[in-house]
Parts: sequence; C-alpha cells; structure tokens
Amino acid sequence: MSLIGLLLALAAILGGNMIEGGHPSALLDLPAFLIVIGGTVGAALTQFPFSVVGKTLKRFKWLITPLRLDMLEQAQLLETLAGNARRSGMLALEGMIDDIKDPFLQKGVQMMVDGYEKTKIHEVLENEIEFEQEDIEQTVKFYEAMGGYCPTMGIVGAVFGLIHAMGLLAAPDKLGGALSVAFIATIYVVSAANLIFLPFGHRSTSFAHQHRPYKEMTLTGIPCFL
Repeated sequence: MSLIGLLLALAAILGGNMIEGGHPSALLDLPAFLIVIGGTVGAALTQFPFSVVGKTLKRFKWLITPLRLDMLEQAQLLETLAGNARRSGMLALEGMIDDIKDPFLQKGVQMMVDGYEKTKIHEVLENEIEFEQEDIEQTVKFYEAMGGYCPTMGIVGAVFGLIHAMGLLAAPDKLGGALSVAFIATIYVVSAANLIFLPFGHRSTSFAHQHRPYKEMTLTGIPCFL
C-alpha cells in the first residue's frame, strides 16, 4: 500500500493546489530540487557506508511489492516436511530442498540433511534472524536520517532563494521568480520528509516486525523434523 498512499497524498496536494487556481508546472524548480533532494541524499551518504545504502536500495522493492509472509502456509509446509522426514528419513527431504522458496527454511532443511546437530542449526539460524533485524534497522535509520536532514536542506534552499531575491530588488519583474524558489524549496522539503523518507522508514520497521515472528516460527518448527 506504500505506493498507493504516496500517490493518494500527491493527488490530494496537487488537486488542492489546482482548485485554488495553481498549476502543477509552477511547482517544478530544478535548483530547489537539487538543493533539497541532492543535499539530503548527500548528507545521508556521508553518514552511512555504501553497504547500508546498497541493502536499502535492494529493499526498496518491498515498499512497492511487500513480501508475502503467510504464517499458516508456512506452518503447513513445516508439517509436511516433518511428516516426510519421519516416514522416510531425513534424506527424503533432500529432493524437496530445491522446491522450498523460503531461503531461510531452505538453509535450515539443508543443514538438517547434512547432519548438523539441532543446537548448531538453532544457533546459526537464530544469528541469521538477528543479523537481518539489524540490517533492516540500518535501512530504517537511513530513511529517518534523510527525513531529518531534509528540513535543513530546505532552509538552505529557502535562504538561497531569498539571497537571490535580495539581489533583484532593483528588478521587480524578476523578484517574484526568485522568491518562488524559496517557497518551492519549502514545499519540497515538507513533502519529501513527510510523504517519502519518514513514512518509508516506518514502513521498513513494520517489515522487521513481520519477519521476526515468521522466521522464529520456522526456527521452532525445523527441529520437529527429527
């Protein structure tokens, strides 16, 4: 629903502007965009390593098409795998590994087939859950950092616009255009921070909350294969 919510918010803002007699093209200003968005992204890149940025970009698709985590379906799959293991032995699961779509479960089953002890499997998979949670937390912090830097970049853009306007006091016909940069920069910063960066950060937090119980249930079910 992330994309739908964003489009709805933009439609409401632009629609209200048009009802008031404004035109969407009046909100397009390249200098203001470069200062606000470029400055915000640059500040965030200064704070975070490229590894965090890369993982954030990979997880961006979650915001458009969230992962489908069906607890009931996973429980049924675990029950099926456990039944096959008890009837035909652990080697019966070897031919089913490639059909398991969940990489986490696939890794656990592979370790069971390879003869790892339950305690070792539990330790490895539990650590993987914690590492993933920390990775997602870094993604959340990245979006929140951009949401925090954005207002400062908006002030910079507004001040630049006002400085430019002060230099045009002798040319009233150009003054309005210079002042518009200051106001457009403010619109950009408020919209980007509150419609994109901060909501994306909160959305990523919800993904972390969905993943943990799903994988913990999987972790609990894997030892039942023995």
